[in-house]
Amino acid sequence: MAQPFVNIAGYRFVDLPDRDELRQPFRDVCEKNGLLGTILLSTEGINFFICGDQKGVDAFVGYLEEDERFTGIQLKVSHSEKLAFRRMNVRLKKEIISMGMDEIRPAEHTGEPISPAEFKQWLDEGRDITVLDTRNDYEIRIGTFENSVYFNISTFRTFPEAVRNSTLEKDKTVVMFCTGGIRCEKASALMLKEGFQDVRQLEGGVLGYFEEMGGAHWDGDCFVFDRRVAVDPELNVTGAEVCFACREPLNEGELESPLYVPAVSCPYCIE
Repeated sequence: MAQPFVNIAGYRFVDLPDRDELRQPFRDVCEKNGLLGTILLSTEGINFFICGDQKGVDAFVGYLEEDERFTGIQLKVSHSEKLAFRRMNVRLKKEIISMGMDEIRPAEHTGEPISPAEFKQWLDEGRDITVLDTRNDYEIRIGTFENSVYFNISTFRTFPEAVRNSTLEKDKTVVMFCTGGIRCEKASALMLKEGFQDVRQLEGGVLGYFEEMGGAHWDGDCFVFDRRVAVDPELNVTGAEVCFACREPLNEGELESPLYVPAVSCPYCIE
């Protein structure tokens, strides 16, 4: 069955002193092309999640390319039967991904990127590395890389404290990942500041890995922050849903639980 809607996501850490002036032009181009989603603008960069038809998405990408600061942003692309968002928002933010540390400036210094192909090769070889999931606990429940470690955080703002309190080996290579790359890029700058010697970030995040490598070494699906809830390694929408009562994501097995009552409760909020 044809999937008529295109979903794209992308970001870039780049100095945007004219952040406020960018808001209305982005609103105008999205409205003109019938696009829905969210664009975050900060003095530290841009982060966007957009959906619409192919013509509209192409127009948006063309508009991005007119500004040299946004040229060549790596895009994560998928398709769906329904629009992934209900409205269009262009928001001005202090940070495009909140960490609460002004001294962390990814536009100036981050860990080295590692391509999905090289990362898969390292996993195939069984290299002695730390694979660190920088995402939130509810995302990790839906799926993660085999043998990865994580901090059980519920918000990225607590990531710095979790790193400082962790027992991770600072002289061991760390490969970090998140959904699309933005969190692990910012996290890599923090970890270098905290004394970790060799910090890598997975290019394109989990979605970029799925696009190039499929589901090798991955267990489960990948949570996404839109109406699709989760996608599988082929980037198809899964049967996952969000509990109406507590907003926790539920995989297909949890939806079969006797503790799940639509619009009332789920295994995570039954008490």
